[in-house]
Amino acid sequence: MRRNAIRSRLGPQPSVPDPRRHLLEAVLAFARAAQSSPGVQRIALLGSLTTDKPVPKDADVLVTIEAAMDLSGLARLGRRLKGTAQTINLGADIFLADRADRYLGRICHYRECHTRVACRASHCGQRQHLNDDLQIITLSPALISAPPVDLWPRIVRRGAVPADTEALLLAKLEMDETLRDGKRAPDMS
Repeated sequence: MRRNAIRSRLGPQPSVPDPRRHLLEAVLAFARAAQSSPGVQRIALLGSLTTDKPVPKDADVLVTIEAAMDLSGLARLGRRLKGTAQTINLGADIFLADRADRYLGRICHYRECHTRVACRASHCGQRQHLNDDLQIITLSPALISAPPVDLWPRIVRRGAVPADTEALLLAKLEMDETLRDGKRAPDMS
């Protein structure tokens, strides 16, 4: 018990020297894949990757969805993001909201959805892949309507963005946006 108390005071202990790069690359892969999921309305970045915090404990992504969306594809992508983060002893959360800026919960980390004793979701198993553990965590409507950074369908910065987040995530998504819109890509040489 004492060891856990010491570990929590020390903070996250990633297994790589530059955990931000690893997490930002994982978020980039998630955003690129998730934007083509039917029912996804917006993808945004929250949390420590929008700050200069040198060692974040996780990547936090907010996905706005259509209310009746099938979450199975998005859950698969979310597990991939979490798994990538876990390879360096960090984590990831995929928060869900609807178009009315109402927080719905998080993507469940279980591959197969069924009622579990250990599950903290209020309605475990009622909606496939939704962990509605609102008693543990919730996001305010203000944060949902104006997250620090929108990643898709358009990039929106609502404040200063760290240089690595700009270079490793936003610049690449802007290049994707430029190519998608049929504009000529800027010369990066």
